Amino acid sequence: MAMADLALRGGDTSVPLSQISERQKITVAYLEQIFQQLRKAGLVESARGRSGGYKLGRSPADITISEIMAAVEEGVRMTRCMGHAGETCMQGERCLTHNLWEALGGQIEAFLSRTTLNDVLTGIPGQLPAAGEAAWAGAVDRGAQR
Repeated sequence: MAMADLALRGGDTSVPLSQISERQKITVAYLEQIFQQLRKAGLVESARGRSGGYKLGRSPADITISEIMAAVEEGVRMTRCMGHAGETCMQGERCLTHNLWEALGGQIEAFLSRTTLNDVLTGIPGQLPAAGEAAWAGAVDRGAQR
């Protein structure tokens, strides 16, 4: 992930896209497109000249993964219907598992909305126990005690 690379190596110093490209194995042309969108969203700042490149527009703790994905127009859609109201998955009707995938997409979006770039860097994604997770863990523990 280019933003994680920038956060890890940049700090207050601008990082050239060529360096990110080399480390992340992403073409400079593609990074230029992505970073233009990130700049428009205020997530990065650009610097021109000899020491030019990009640096984060805010602290890594203040940038969520959801914001990054929205800036580059990447969604977490889990259904074929594109998530638009009234659209159907298959020739005029919703698929049998539509609600399952739609709910999963919502859970992923919630997770990405509370996970910051700093969480990615420290290896500690922002996790809250899922509904019923504590009860399930307790049941597992009780089963092990028998």
